[in-house]
Amino acid sequence: MQDLKPIKEGKVREIYDNGDSLIMVATDRISCFDVILKNEVTKKGAVLTQMSKFWFDMTQDILPNHMISVDVNDMPEFFRQEKFDGNSMMCRKLEMLPIECIVRGYITGSGWASYQKNGTVCGITLPEGLKESDKLPEPIYTPSTKAEIGDHDENISYEQSIAHLEKYFPRKGQEYAEKLKDYTIALYKKCAEYALEKGIIIADTKFEFGLDEDGNIVLGDEMLTPDSSRFWPADGYEPGHAQPSFDKQFARDWLKANEGHDWTLPQDIVDKTIEKYLQGYEMLTGRAL
Repeated sequence: MQDLKPIKEGKVREIYDNGDSLIMVATDRISCFDVILKNEVTKKGAVLTQMSKFWFDMTQDILPNHMISVDVNDMPEFFRQEKFDGNSMMCRKLEMLPIECIVRGYITGSGWASYQKNGTVCGITLPEGLKESDKLPEPIYTPSTKAEIGDHDENISYEQSIAHLEKYFPRKGQEYAEKLKDYTIALYKKCAEYALEKGIIIADTKFEFGLDEDGNIVLGDEMLTPDSSRFWPADGYEPGHAQPSFDKQFARDWLKANEGHDWTLPQDIVDKTIEKYLQGYEMLTGRAL
């Protein structure tokens, strides 16, 4: 069996070159505040991969995505090991567009901090009198640039996203920026509506897109996972304060409250974190992992 090495390692994922396709492996690593923690969260990678598959299947009517298969039997022999089963996805190769496409349906996090300062989020003026975690009248699109590992992404306005894309794709900036915005809002609306029926509020999320060999825009990366989104339980939702969530919030909150943590979580926080990931997955898909 040929031993393969990833061509790219992100904070959580590893990417392997498979000739005319890529294999993306979601590891059990966890990152908070752009730092990779020393703990691993068992099954987290499988939740991310299977959750993406679920949403990719559901949204093919809006635009194509890069997924080919999540069955390791479709992949080279190297991936037919237990550590890759369930958390690996074979994908089409895309030329990725250098924008993180963020959509916010509720006001929270950095958006809430910005609104408190001057009533805007990423240059978009919002109605007065919103409370923390309020639902916005309409979802807003707030793109950011994609940072290298160790850097923070930078929020930009829609107009700046046109210029940013134009730099990489001359004469295509406007067209791509418009399509990214429209696809992002359409994907969010369809999936947020579905999730709400299952008892989960998708407060915000980010998508990434690329171009296929014919120049068509294709949805790439991961989709609507607890790592790329804020999922809140609809039961008990109450604006006016932060909401509990189905993601890394346990880990984030503990790190904020405990200085000198050396980026290591206690086991009970790790257990609570994966419990939340699995609960969110089961509520949305109706299946246990």
